[in-house]
Amino acid sequence: MSQKVPTTSAELMSRHVEPLPTHPALPFQKAARLSLADTQLRHNMGRVTHTIRAKRAQAVLELPDWEALRESGRAIKDHVLKNLDRYLVELEASVTRAGGRVHWARDAGEANQIISGIVTGHHSKEVVKIKSLTTDEIGLNEALQRDGVTAIETDLAELIIQLAGERSSHILVPAIHKNRSEIRELFRRWLEHTEDLSDEPKALAAAAREHLRRKFLSVPVAISGVNFGIAETGSICIVESEGNGRMCLTLPQVLISVMGIEKVVPTWRDLEVFLQLLPRSSTTERMNPYTSFWTGVAPDDGPREFHLVLLDNGRTKVLADPVGRQTLQCIRCSACLNICPVYERTGGHAYSSVYPGPIGAILTPQLAGVENAGSLPFASSLCGACYDVCPVKINIPEVLLHLRGEVVRHKQENHVLPGALDLAMKLLADIFASPSKFEQMQRLGRFGQRFLMRGGVITSLPGALGGWTAARDIFPIARPTFREWWRTREERQEKTAEGSRQ
Repeated sequence: MSQKVPTTSAELMSRHVEPLPTHPALPFQKAARLSLADTQLRHNMGRVTHTIRAKRAQAVLELPDWEALRESGRAIKDHVLKNLDRYLVELEASVTRAGGRVHWARDAGEANQIISGIVTGHHSKEVVKIKSLTTDEIGLNEALQRDGVTAIETDLAELIIQLAGERSSHILVPAIHKNRSEIRELFRRWLEHTEDLSDEPKALAAAAREHLRRKFLSVPVAISGVNFGIAETGSICIVESEGNGRMCLTLPQVLISVMGIEKVVPTWRDLEVFLQLLPRSSTTERMNPYTSFWTGVAPDDGPREFHLVLLDNGRTKVLADPVGRQTLQCIRCSACLNICPVYERTGGHAYSSVYPGPIGAILTPQLAGVENAGSLPFASSLCGACYDVCPVKINIPEVLLHLRGEVVRHKQENHVLPGALDLAMKLLADIFASPSKFEQMQRLGRFGQRFLMRGGVITSLPGALGGWTAARDIFPIARPTFREWWRTREERQEKTAEGSRQ
């Protein structure tokens, strides 16, 4: 096989696809059909998510106070959101006092402008990056590329999808949709000295390590996300599994960290809760392999400059919603993705957002507006499994239903012509609001179902209703219905009472 090795980082970055917008361009229902047709994707997703689920369940069972930890995490996050302005000001003061510099960014454009200005101000043509959903959210790599700066992903999975010119499909494991044979072919095509590379995980990791070490030692600027920012000291926390992140945090001369404003926590003690919740819910480990902290700058130790970019990008709008604001409690563990039957079958790309799965179905429409991502609140079975596993107890089904209402209200306010589903829901609402109409429809349904029943159940519905019976049988309308049974019961009791009086 011929080896095509990029001669420059810029050539490598030219393989990037267009930046993924925060709001989906393709409705979920259409994108999901494309994903469902990919049998390899479904096989990869099913195998990995089942494995992660089983390991997580075992890790959680080891802690007798797991539910108390979940409640503590929820309470801390709720307290922070109610006092966010105060803790952000305290964080800024603490970072500044420790020798760092804080920048406030209202949106993606402002954040990218700030970061690009810092990088180009140091005359750097490359940056090394720690895996960061927040920088993906603002399209940072593409913004830097437009300014002549190449962003080099150092997380193994992020490197894989960068080489493939693809987008992340999972919050924790961005390349979950690829198997090791596919990864080997990517490395053999794009990395140096990989002609005889096998698909053994150890060999693949070694090839990536050799490629990245040269960058760690030569690139002067690093960019990271933030898992937690501690208000009382200005310390920043990153949790990761590979150690590549620690290379970024210690070797470059300049470090830029991009933090969503909701990631602040009040004190060091609060981390005790989250550093138990996060690893068990994400990597299914008892303790995170690499947990890094840094506070400003220190003489002869680590970067000489530290910049913290505090990103809003729609978060204050989410904060103003009494129901939706609980979404900002998310600690990006991915437990909701791994348990979701919809995500397992469709994969992350169907959500057309950097935030896939159940959390993406509620976060993206709030950040981007339901007018831009109105299909995502309907990308869920509402089974409630995501709520059960969420380490900070975000009631995702509640927010999904809330956002579905917002989608309908938006359409009404903007005089959007209703679709078939909207008309059907409106008709059902009218029927359910009238006891007499409801009983009439029950009688009609009981008559019509005779032509659909097979062996006492309805196995197939016609037309658009066929989706209900694609994976389940439906029990027929009972004879008598509950209302009919209740009336008969009341009549019998009344006759019995009347007979006793006589």
